[in-house]
Amino acid sequence: MPENPAEIALLTRIAEALERLAPPPPPPPVPEGADAFVWHPEPRPHLAPVPRVARVGLSLLQGIDRQRDLLLANTLRFAAGLPANNVMLWGARGMGKSSLVKAAHAAANEQHPGSLALIEIHREDIRTLPELLNALRAQPRRCLVFCDDLSFEKEDQDYKALKSVLDGGIEGRPPNVLFYATSNRRHLMPRDMIENERSTAINPSEATEEKVSLSDRFGLWIGFHNCDQPTYFAMVEGYAAALGIALPAEEIRRQANEWSVTRGGRSGRVAWQFIQDLAGREGKLIG
Repeated sequence: MPENPAEIALLTRIAEALERLAPPPPPPPVPEGADAFVWHPEPRPHLAPVPRVARVGLSLLQGIDRQRDLLLANTLRFAAGLPANNVMLWGARGMGKSSLVKAAHAAANEQHPGSLALIEIHREDIRTLPELLNALRAQPRRCLVFCDDLSFEKEDQDYKALKSVLDGGIEGRPPNVLFYATSNRRHLMPRDMIENERSTAINPSEATEEKVSLSDRFGLWIGFHNCDQPTYFAMVEGYAAALGIALPAEEIRRQANEWSVTRGGRSGRVAWQFIQDLAGREGKLIG
């Protein structure tokens, strides 16, 4: 051991410099302090808490009763510590797929306070999903990992990361984690890609098996379909009643129909956009 004060001071400075160059690894992400988070893998992997989730209540989601019941039952079982399935919500745009996920999460936490953390992972970060699940594996809290608008394009290899963690690998999916995803595509890949693979392969049935089998990893598929006019009106009237908009039903329907014509279609998203416009004109605040 050096006894010279100058040598001790020099060694101390060297040790401090080495610590700055090679800091200790950051602690693993922990889903605590909030009920919802966004996963950020870079520059330092962490879960950013979301103080207030942008969502609507289950009672306001009209025209998707069967889909609501299926997802809510699966989510409540998971929140209660019972077995549940990964879920794929697929189908028509704007029909409440992501809204239903957020509403079911909130309903589960109302029945089982603090039981579930909702963790959103962006599509471009799917390749880091194994890293996120490994961090969550040691956590006592149950987590719903959610990816909105999930799909894969030609030459996109990120689907392999998702496929391996849903139920593959030696470790398997952590028992405290479920994966919920929404997509406009049933098989998460464009139809022309599937047809091209089939037409150029020696064995067409095997050419797309690896990619299409990704959808099979979801134990529960929930389909969403295009909105008819009665359902669209039910959505609009439900929103109007919840916001206390005191207009005759016939007038609300007339304006809602005009709005849908200008948008070129009907959906839950179009209904909500109309209600936001109507609430602004009527001086109603949306909480």
